[in-house]
Amino acid sequence: MQKELKILLASPRGFCAGVTRAVQIVSTALKKYGTPVYVRHEIVHNKYVVQKLANEGAIFVNELSEVPDNSIVIFSAHGVPKSVEDEATRRHLTTIDATCPLVEKVHKEALKNFKEGRKTLLIGHKGHAEVIGTMGQIPDSEIQLITTKDDIKKIPSSWANNLGYVTQTTLSIDETASMIEELKKNFSGIVKPHENDICYATTNRQKAVKAIASKCDILMVIGAPNSSNSKRLVELAKEMGCKNSILVQRADEIDIRILDNVKTLGLTAGASAPEELVKEVIEFLSKHFNITLSEHIESSEKIRFPLPKSLME
Repeated sequence: MQKELKILLASPRGFCAGVTRAVQIVSTALKKYGTPVYVRHEIVHNKYVVQKLANEGAIFVNELSEVPDNSIVIFSAHGVPKSVEDEATRRHLTTIDATCPLVEKVHKEALKNFKEGRKTLLIGHKGHAEVIGTMGQIPDSEIQLITTKDDIKKIPSSWANNLGYVTQTTLSIDETASMIEELKKNFSGIVKPHENDICYATTNRQKAVKAIASKCDILMVIGAPNSSNSKRLVELAKEMGCKNSILVQRADEIDIRILDNVKTLGLTAGASAPEELVKEVIEFLSKHFNITLSEHIESSEKIRFPLPKSLME
């Protein structure tokens, strides 16, 4: 007889509007132009999604140097530095920008600071694709990345009276709040963004995890190891009392033995993981347990972002 297992599904979970739009951009471009359509970097941080689009004919490359002249190239949802856009123009590449509109908003805030004579501090994680794209919107001498409170001490004193800040969209509000507080303490005149930079979807997925974490023996986040928002969901679940929180990419990664003494499993997915991977995990678990599914709905999301005009014509 199979053991009982209660699965508590967090909602919202999975694809956000920016990811949905980026994936649709690649699929629509392939239908409109045929192959080859090149995509610079992973369109979103999820191998399953990338492989699926590659099977449809998309060619993923690391740099524009791998793209033949006069080709069609799509920029990923994380955004690209200005230098990449300039190179594409110089080489007469047809570009389609899948940058998430919320990331684009951060780019505009950094540019606004630059045009108005302010230096910019970017709160984010070094090496993340979104951070590289934002840092590349303005000259290196005008922007500085800060990841920890110690980095605040490294801000040049000459910047003190003319500062603005922006944040990586996939951080948590909690994570950035203490950093922003510290910045305000040190630089009373620092200019904040017009609106909060943290992505609504990141916040909503975090709130849903916060709501269920303490009720779970283990919490599973479906997402990629290079997905900032997915990794943060794991950390958050641990902070909220569910010490056994793990990140899995696919059902075949799950070692069933970790569920030996588990009665309630929390399940969610990062913003770049599709719902079909959630269904795949549930199906896999139902072969080993008698499952009761229950969904905790923290909020509903109705935001949709339109495709670029070039693809709607």
